[in-house]
Amino acid sequence: VERTGSPLTIPVGDELFGRIINVSGEPIDNKGPILTKKYSVIEKDLSKPYLNPDRLGGGRPKMLETGVKMIDLLFPLVKGSKMGLIGGAGLGKTILILELIHNEITRAPEKVQRSACVFAGVGERIREGNELYYEFQKQGMLDKIMFAFGQMNEPPGAKFGVAFTGVSLAEYLQSQGKDVL
Repeated sequence: VERTGSPLTIPVGDELFGRIINVSGEPIDNKGPILTKKYSVIEKDLSKPYLNPDRLGGGRPKMLETGVKMIDLLFPLVKGSKMGLIGGAGLGKTILILELIHNEITRAPEKVQRSACVFAGVGERIREGNELYYEFQKQGMLDKIMFAFGQMNEPPGAKFGVAFTGVSLAEYLQSQGKDVL
Protein backbone atom coordinates (compact mmCIF):
# COMPACT_ATOMS: atom_id res chain seq x y z
CA VAL A 1 0.00 0.00 0.00
CA GLU A 2 1.22 3.45 -0.86
CA ARG A 3 -0.30 6.59 0.63
CA THR A 4 -1.30 8.96 -2.18
CA GLY A 5 -3.28 11.53 -0.20
CA SER A 6 -6.23 11.15 -2.55
CA PRO A 7 -9.44 9.15 -2.10
CA LEU A 8 -9.88 5.67 -3.54
CA THR A 9 -11.08 5.85 -7.14
CA ILE A 10 -12.36 3.15 -9.45
CA PRO A 11 -12.72 3.01 -13.22
CA VAL A 12 -16.22 3.67 -14.55
CA GLY A 13 -17.69 3.55 -18.03
CA ASP A 14 -19.24 1.15 -20.48
CA GLU A 15 -15.97 -0.80 -20.47
CA LEU A 16 -17.03 -2.32 -17.14
CA PHE A 17 -20.09 -4.12 -18.52
CA GLY A 18 -19.51 -7.84 -18.16
CA ARG A 19 -16.40 -7.30 -16.02
CA ILE A 20 -15.70 -8.20 -12.39
CA ILE A 21 -13.71 -5.78 -10.23
CA ASN A 22 -12.61 -5.68 -6.61
CA VAL A 23 -12.97 -2.84 -4.08
CA SER A 24 -10.20 -0.80 -5.70
CA GLY A 25 -11.43 -1.25 -9.27
CA GLU A 26 -8.87 -3.87 -10.28
CA PRO A 27 -10.21 -6.54 -12.65
CA ILE A 28 -10.43 -10.01 -11.07
CA ASP A 29 -11.95 -11.81 -14.06
CA ASN A 30 -8.71 -12.67 -15.92
CA LYS A 31 -9.83 -10.64 -18.98
CA GLY A 32 -6.97 -8.17 -18.87
CA PRO A 33 -6.91 -4.51 -17.86
CA ILE A 34 -9.92 -2.22 -18.01
CA LEU A 35 -9.15 0.52 -20.49
CA THR A 36 -11.11 3.64 -19.56
CA LYS A 37 -10.28 7.27 -18.87
CA LYS A 38 -13.22 7.81 -16.50
CA TYR A 39 -12.81 7.34 -12.75
CA SER A 40 -15.09 7.87 -9.76
CA VAL A 41 -14.38 8.32 -6.05
CA ILE A 42 -15.96 5.60 -3.91
CA GLU A 43 -15.74 7.43 -0.59
CA LYS A 44 -18.87 9.48 -0.01
CA ASP A 45 -20.15 11.75 2.75
CA LEU A 46 -22.47 9.29 4.47
CA SER A 47 -24.14 11.96 6.62
CA LYS A 48 -26.57 12.70 3.74
CA PRO A 49 -28.89 10.23 2.04
CA TYR A 50 -27.96 9.75 -1.60
CA LEU A 51 -31.28 9.81 -3.37
CA ASN A 52 -31.01 11.19 -6.84
CA PRO A 53 -33.95 13.66 -6.95
CA ASP A 54 -33.57 14.22 -10.70
CA ARG A 55 -34.43 10.56 -11.27
CA LEU A 56 -37.54 10.76 -9.07
CA GLY A 57 -39.36 13.03 -11.54
CA GLY A 58 -41.12 16.09 -10.16
CA GLY A 59 -40.36 15.28 -6.54
CA ARG A 60 -42.85 12.41 -6.52
CA PRO A 61 -41.27 8.98 -6.04
CA LYS A 62 -41.78 6.49 -8.86
CA MET A 63 -41.80 2.78 -8.30
CA LEU A 64 -39.35 0.55 -10.15
CA GLU A 65 -41.50 -2.38 -11.20
CA THR A 66 -39.50 -5.55 -10.71
CA GLY A 67 -41.97 -8.08 -12.06
CA VAL A 68 -41.79 -9.95 -8.75
CA LYS A 69 -45.25 -9.46 -7.23
CA MET A 70 -44.15 -9.94 -3.61
CA ILE A 71 -41.52 -7.19 -3.91
CA ASP A 72 -43.70 -4.79 -5.91
CA LEU A 73 -46.54 -5.17 -3.40
CA LEU A 74 -44.79 -5.35 -0.02
CA PHE A 75 -41.32 -3.83 -0.58
CA PRO A 76 -41.55 -1.52 -3.61
CA LEU A 77 -38.27 -0.14 -4.93
CA VAL A 78 -38.15 3.61 -5.52
CA LYS A 79 -36.40 4.82 -8.68
CA GLY A 80 -33.28 6.74 -7.80
CA SER A 81 -32.92 5.21 -4.33
CA LYS A 82 -30.43 2.69 -3.00
CA MET A 83 -31.35 -0.77 -1.72
CA GLY A 84 -29.57 -3.94 -0.78
CA LEU A 85 -30.42 -7.59 -0.28
CA ILE A 86 -28.98 -9.27 2.79
CA GLY A 87 -29.55 -12.55 4.54
CA GLY A 88 -28.06 -15.82 5.63
CA ALA A 89 -27.16 -18.92 3.65
CA GLY A 90 -29.81 -20.80 1.72
CA LEU A 91 -32.50 -18.10 1.69
CA GLY A 92 -32.68 -17.78 -2.09
CA LYS A 93 -30.86 -14.45 -2.50
CA THR A 94 -29.08 -15.66 -5.64
CA ILE A 95 -32.30 -16.81 -7.31
CA LEU A 96 -34.07 -13.58 -6.36
CA ILE A 97 -31.19 -11.51 -7.73
CA LEU A 98 -31.22 -13.49 -10.98
CA GLU A 99 -34.94 -12.88 -11.35
CA LEU A 100 -34.74 -9.15 -10.54
CA ILE A 101 -31.88 -8.52 -12.96
CA HIS A 102 -33.44 -10.65 -15.69
CA ASN A 103 -36.74 -8.80 -15.38
CA GLU A 104 -35.07 -5.38 -15.37
CA ILE A 105 -32.94 -5.78 -18.46
CA THR A 106 -35.12 -7.99 -20.66
CA ARG A 107 -38.50 -6.34 -20.26
CA ALA A 108 -40.21 -3.86 -22.59
CA PRO A 109 -38.01 -3.07 -25.62
CA GLU A 110 -38.29 0.69 -25.12
CA LYS A 111 -36.74 0.32 -21.65
CA VAL A 112 -33.96 -2.13 -22.55
CA GLN A 113 -31.63 0.61 -23.82
CA ARG A 114 -32.09 2.57 -20.56
CA SER A 115 -31.63 -0.41 -18.23
CA ALA A 116 -28.44 -1.59 -16.58
CA CYS A 117 -27.52 -3.53 -13.45
CA VAL A 118 -24.72 -3.53 -10.91
CA PHE A 119 -24.10 -6.55 -8.71
CA ALA A 120 -21.93 -5.95 -5.66
CA GLY A 121 -21.10 -9.15 -3.79
CA VAL A 122 -20.09 -8.13 -0.28
CA GLY A 123 -18.32 -11.09 1.29
CA GLU A 124 -19.44 -13.08 -1.71
CA ARG A 125 -18.28 -16.64 -1.86
CA ILE A 126 -16.75 -17.44 -5.22
CA ARG A 127 -19.28 -20.20 -5.93
CA GLU A 128 -22.25 -17.81 -5.90
CA GLY A 129 -20.33 -15.18 -7.85
CA ASN A 130 -19.38 -17.71 -10.51
CA GLU A 131 -22.92 -19.04 -10.58
CA LEU A 132 -24.34 -15.58 -11.27
CA TYR A 133 -21.70 -14.66 -13.83
CA TYR A 134 -22.08 -17.86 -15.88
CA GLU A 135 -25.87 -17.77 -15.70
CA PHE A 136 -25.87 -14.22 -17.08
CA GLN A 137 -23.32 -15.24 -19.72
CA LYS A 138 -25.54 -18.18 -20.74
CA GLN A 139 -28.52 -15.83 -21.08
CA GLY A 140 -26.51 -13.24 -23.05
CA MET A 141 -27.01 -10.51 -20.45
CA LEU A 142 -23.40 -9.62 -19.51
CA ASP A 143 -23.44 -6.51 -21.71
CA LYS A 144 -25.88 -4.90 -19.23
CA ILE A 145 -24.28 -5.89 -15.91
CA MET A 146 -21.26 -4.69 -13.91
CA PHE A 147 -19.88 -6.79 -11.04
CA ALA A 148 -17.89 -5.83 -7.93
CA PHE A 149 -16.84 -8.57 -5.50
CA GLY A 150 -15.35 -8.44 -2.02
CA GLN A 151 -14.58 -12.10 -1.49
CA MET A 152 -14.39 -14.07 1.75
CA ASN A 153 -10.59 -14.37 1.64
CA GLU A 154 -10.09 -10.59 1.60
CA PRO A 155 -9.62 -8.30 4.61
CA PRO A 156 -12.79 -6.95 6.29
CA GLY A 157 -12.13 -3.43 4.97
CA ALA A 158 -12.13 -4.69 1.38
CA LYS A 159 -15.37 -6.60 1.89
CA PHE A 160 -16.99 -3.55 3.51
CA GLY A 161 -15.75 -1.11 0.86
CA VAL A 162 -16.98 -3.13 -2.13
CA ALA A 163 -20.53 -1.99 -1.34
CA PHE A 164 -19.37 1.59 -2.01
CA THR A 165 -17.64 0.42 -5.19
CA GLY A 166 -20.99 -0.97 -6.38
CA VAL A 167 -22.81 2.22 -5.42
CA SER A 168 -20.25 4.30 -7.35
CA LEU A 169 -20.80 2.15 -10.46
CA ALA A 170 -24.57 2.55 -10.10
CA GLU A 171 -24.32 6.32 -9.60
CA TYR A 172 -22.21 6.60 -12.74
CA LEU A 173 -24.86 4.69 -14.72
CA GLN A 174 -27.62 6.89 -13.26
CA SER A 175 -25.68 9.99 -14.35
CA GLN A 176 -25.75 8.52 -17.89
CA GLY A 177 -29.58 8.35 -17.81
CA LYS A 178 -29.84 4.61 -17.13
CA ASP A 179 -32.42 2.90 -14.95
CA VAL A 180 -30.17 0.94 -12.62
CA LEU A 181 -30.93 -2.12 -10.55
